[in-house]
Amino acid sequence: MDTEFIELHKPCPVCNSSDACSINEDGSAKCFSCGEFFPDYYDTTGEVMPMTATVTKLKTRKENVLEVPKHGIFTRIEHRNISEKTARKYGVKIVQNGNEIGDQIFPYYADNQLVATKIKFRSNGISKNFRTTGFLRESGLFGEHLFRSGGKYLTIVEGEYDALAAYEMLGSKWAVVSIKTGAQGAVRDVKDSLEFIESFDNVVVCFDRDKAGQKAAKKVARILTPGKAKIMRMPNGFKDANDMLIAGAKNSFNQCWWESKIYTPSGVINVSDYKLKFFTREKKKSVPYPYEGLNKKLYGLRQGELVTLTGGTGLGKSSVTRELEHWLIKTTDDNVGIIALEEDPNRTISGILSIEANARLYIDQELVKFTEEEIDKHFDILYNGENENRVWIHAHFGTNSIEEIFSKLRYMIVGCDCKWIVIDHLHMLVSAVTEGDERRAIDRIMTKLRSIVEETGAGIILVSHLRRVAGNKGHEDGIQVNLSHLRGSQAIAQLSDCVIALERNQQSDDIEESNTTVLRILKSRYTGDVGYATQLLYDRETGRLVEREAEHYEQEGSDLEFNEYA
Repeated sequence: MDTEFIELHKPCPVCNSSDACSINEDGSAKCFSCGEFFPDYYDTTGEVMPMTATVTKLKTRKENVLEVPKHGIFTRIEHRNISEKTARKYGVKIVQNGNEIGDQIFPYYADNQLVATKIKFRSNGISKNFRTTGFLRESGLFGEHLFRSGGKYLTIVEGEYDALAAYEMLGSKWAVVSIKTGAQGAVRDVKDSLEFIESFDNVVVCFDRDKAGQKAAKKVARILTPGKAKIMRMPNGFKDANDMLIAGAKNSFNQCWWESKIYTPSGVINVSDYKLKFFTREKKKSVPYPYEGLNKKLYGLRQGELVTLTGGTGLGKSSVTRELEHWLIKTTDDNVGIIALEEDPNRTISGILSIEANARLYIDQELVKFTEEEIDKHFDILYNGENENRVWIHAHFGTNSIEEIFSKLRYMIVGCDCKWIVIDHLHMLVSAVTEGDERRAIDRIMTKLRSIVEETGAGIILVSHLRRVAGNKGHEDGIQVNLSHLRGSQAIAQLSDCVIALERNQQSDDIEESNTTVLRILKSRYTGDVGYATQLLYDRETGRLVEREAEHYEQEGSDLEFNEYA
C-alpha cells in the first residue's frame, strides 16, 4: 500500500536543507531539494528525530563514509558493460553477492577528500533504492576530482553509470563527470561546481533523452558562458550513455558527441546551421490583387499578414474591400470571413452580389431591373455550389463587446477555416472598448490582431480612418496621405505589414477626376516598395472600380497624370 506524508518541512541530513524533507507514515522520508530517500529517518521510538539527534547522526555518517568503500572490490560491472579499468578509474566498487553483483558504491570527493558515498542496492539481479553516507551536498560532481581544470572538453551526464560509460566510449581521453541528484537538481549541482566547469573550453551536456533530462540540459546550458555549452542529442532508441554502451553503439555515441551543437537560447539562430532550412523553407503563397498596379508594388496578398486600407470619409474604402472580398471568393478556394461593423448582413451580401452582377443591386431601384432567376443565379455562383460554406459574415451591428467580436473573429478562423478576414472598420472596434482612451484602445486592438495573425496564419484586411489634417483642404479634397495621418495611434502603421491609402478629390468639378481614386502604398514590409501604385475609376452604371491604364493617364493630361506618381 502506498504511504502518505504525515510530517512536512523537515531538515535534510544530506543537503542541509532546513525544510525540504517530508516524512511518510512508515517512517521513511524524501528530500525534495536533493532527491535523497531515507528509509530510517525515524528512530526506534517512532518519534521524529530532533535536530540535535540529526546532528549526532550526521557525525556518525561522516565517520562511516571512510568505512563504506572498504567493503567492495574493483571488478568488471557486467550488467552495465563497464570494464574494471574504468570502474577503478572512478573508484566504483562492487559488493559481491555470491556469483552475482550486489550493492554498488560510488565515491564523492571535495578537495580530493572522500566526503560522501552513494550506495545503490541490488538484489536478485534487480537494482533497488539507494542511500548516501557522509555529505553529498558538500561534494563536487561525481568524477570531478579525477580531472584537472582547464581542459579542452568536459562532458556532463545525468548519472554515475553514464559517466563511466561515456568516459569509456570516448576512449578514456576526455573528462566526464555526472551531476549528483538527477535532472531535478542539475542546476544546483552545476552551480556548486561552476568554477571547475567554466575552466573547460567546451562543455558537452549529455543528459537523458526523456523530457526531464532535455529540459534540465537547457537550464544547465543557460547558466554557462554563452558559446561554451553544447547539448548532445541521444539517437532514437537510447535513453542515456549507458544504454548505448550496453548496446555496443560506441561509434554512434562518438558521432553524436562530436556533432553536438552549441546551445543558443530560443529565438537566436546560428545562420551557419540554417542553410538546409533556408532552402527547404515553405515559400509564401501570394494571391494577386485585382489591380496590376498593386501587384507591381506588393507582389500580391499573403496569408499571415495584416494589411490596413485607409482613406478619408466617403472615398471608397468599403468599395475597395468589396472588390477584394469578391476577388478572393472567385479566384481562391479559401474561406473568407467578413466583419462589417457598420452594416447589416443583407448589405454585405448584396454588396458582393453587386460586384458579381456588375450592377448596384443594393439600390432597390436597380434591383427591380433583374428577375428573381437572374439574382438567384448570381447568388448560387457566389454562395452555393462550389462556394457553399466558404463565406462567413458577422451578423450584428456593432453592439457586441470587444471580447465578443474577437471571439467571433477567432471562431471564423479556427471553426470556419477562414484563411482571409476583412474587418471594416478599426474605429468601430474601438467604440466597443468601454475603458481607456482611443489611443490605448487602438494599441490593444492592433496588438490582438497582430497576435491572431501570427498565431493562426490568417490574412487580415483592416479598414482604418484618417484624422483631420490642418489647413484649408482635407482628404476629401484629394490631398496626399502619409502614415502620420492614420487616426489614433502609431500602432496601426507599426503592426501592419502593409498600409494602402486611398486618395480622391471628391469635390472636383471634373466628373472623371471626382470618381478617380489613387492607391498609394505607405508601407510594405514584404517588398519595401512604397509610393504611387495605380488609379481606380468608379463606374456609376455598374458600381465597379476599374483600374485605369498608365497610357490613359498620360493621354488625359489631367491633374492625375501617371508620371506624377511614378
